[in-house]
Amino acid sequence: MLAAFPLQALLSLLLALPLPLIHGPSEEGDPGAIFDRGDRQVILITGSTGGLGRETALRLGAAGHHILVHGRSDERGQEVVSAIREAGGAADFYRADLASLDEVRELAAQVRASHDRLDVLVNNAGIWLTAEEGRRVSEDGHELHMQVNHLSHFLLTHLLLDLLEEGAPSRIVHVASTAQRPIDFDNVMLEQGYSDGRAYAQSKLAQILFNHELHERLRGTGISTYALHPATMMDTGMVMDRGAQPRASVEEGTAALLQLIVSDEVEAGRYYNGLNVARANEQAYDTEARARFWELSAQLVGLER
Repeated sequence: MLAAFPLQALLSLLLALPLPLIHGPSEEGDPGAIFDRGDRQVILITGSTGGLGRETALRLGAAGHHILVHGRSDERGQEVVSAIREAGGAADFYRADLASLDEVRELAAQVRASHDRLDVLVNNAGIWLTAEEGRRVSEDGHELHMQVNHLSHFLLTHLLLDLLEEGAPSRIVHVASTAQRPIDFDNVMLEQGYSDGRAYAQSKLAQILFNHELHERLRGTGISTYALHPATMMDTGMVMDRGAQPRASVEEGTAALLQLIVSDEVEAGRYYNGLNVARANEQAYDTEARARFWELSAQLVGLER
């Protein structure tokens, strides 16, 4: 089993494989079978100028795939692109601030203008504001954790679905967290009872609700979707900037994320904690709550429902 491999051996094994793309679930719910496509894959990773996203981009780029690097800093973005190209891969940088839905739309438009298919979308970018920063809202009027961590990716995914269909069998991976709080439909934007921890945890469960509902709605399309808690308190800039003590390495998180991108042994539509299937907050399995939150998300980002 993959989980039994030492970390470096697991990373080496995963990167030695041609990039597998799992077929969509069958009528019986089988998550799929190993793919045999050995061509260069087109992979968009949001938030790939630092931390988990950067390490994953570098490793996949070094394996020869075409990485669409995303971030807010042109300097950091071009540094990642250069590193990938020097290692023999292909890469392009797309700058966008996910705190702006207009910039998300522009990001999708730029990807669509440059590519006629997408093989993997990794919804990785995220924020965790400090308590001192207080409650913040985006230019679109949404609580900032909810917008950056969930709503921006909800919109981006929808805008790129046809490219993912062209790349099928293709995958979507949502980088979530074990920090999960149920959606309070009477207080989604936390105008009452705000705390940074509550806002972060609610936005992360939002990603898992999206993953599970998207899995059901994509049956038969050849697109598989997964949610992941990569590792607890990795030594990323986000954790270090908060003055927190890291409890895991970016390499551990990268191994977990790569498994969902390249392994044929993972189960579509599931939530993973590290390398293993796990149980998310119970709201993720409430079909009425998922459908209600989907409708609300679509309304908030201005999509047809």
